[in-house]
Amino acid sequence: MNLSRREILGGTTVLMGAAMASGVSASAEAQRARRTANEPFGYCLNMSTIRGNNLDVPAQVDVAAKAGYNAIEPWAREIEAYTAKGGTLKDLAKRIKDSGLTVEDVIAFNAWLDDDDTRRAAAMENLKREMDMVAQIGGKRIATPPGQNGNGVSLDHAAEYYRAALELGEQMGVLPLCELWGQSPVLGPLSHGAYVTIGTGRGDASMLLDIFHVYKSGTSFASLDQINGAALHVIHVNDYPAADDPSKLTDANRVYPGDGVAPLGQIFRDLHDNGFRGVLSLELFNKDYWKLSAEENARTGLEKTRAAVRKALA
Repeated sequence: MNLSRREILGGTTVLMGAAMASGVSASAEAQRARRTANEPFGYCLNMSTIRGNNLDVPAQVDVAAKAGYNAIEPWAREIEAYTAKGGTLKDLAKRIKDSGLTVEDVIAFNAWLDDDDTRRAAAMENLKREMDMVAQIGGKRIATPPGQNGNGVSLDHAAEYYRAALELGEQMGVLPLCELWGQSPVLGPLSHGAYVTIGTGRGDASMLLDIFHVYKSGTSFASLDQINGAALHVIHVNDYPAADDPSKLTDANRVYPGDGVAPLGQIFRDLHDNGFRGVLSLELFNKDYWKLSAEENARTGLEKTRAAVRKALA
């Protein structure tokens, strides 16, 4: 039997037992298992998208599973709130696995980007604790954003400090991702992120990019053509309204993919052509969406993200 490339890439595995056991529809499970020529990425829910519904982490997991996502991107402080109320990481790991989801990344805020040796040492101890928490729930990666305290750090020092985080992650089994924030003078522009990750001298160095933050930093999306997509694991997806000064936009301005002016077609094609096959994580902070039910918000975001990907790669 001769199969076309599209048919081979479009092969689907449906895990009916896991779907029924976790209350996930068979169609949602099939969607998560499918990678096709025009949908070669995974789909992940960053829990900021449904934050306004004030759900605990187990309920967030249920929302993501029922909406049909492949993966989740929970926040460390919400996992800590869950355990503070008596929840266990073992139970949470089981719930995530039984729901057919993976933890592709955990959002954390850590003062690793700091020239003060004492503060940085304390930050690394905290990062170690957070990595252990991530590993216990089956997580693969943790975000290491620039935060607010690293504005005077040189790019060479940033590379040195990120290398230390990577070395720690190798010990802990959790990969730290160098997250770029558009407003950061150190880790804002894509060129700075490339310099820092290359400067570590390590093959596992990886940036965590965000469509909104790339725009906010003033970086041209054409620059994505210079990035090895295969070295990226997670991309935060969203859209934004037209702005005379992108730096003035705030997280609350983020909208569903396709509802703004971001050149999503170019972005997804360039990432795909450069080898990216990771997950697209929907990260929004839109208070209007928080007025919806968490299920409707998550489902709408997934549908719009998938539509944008299919349109770009058709």
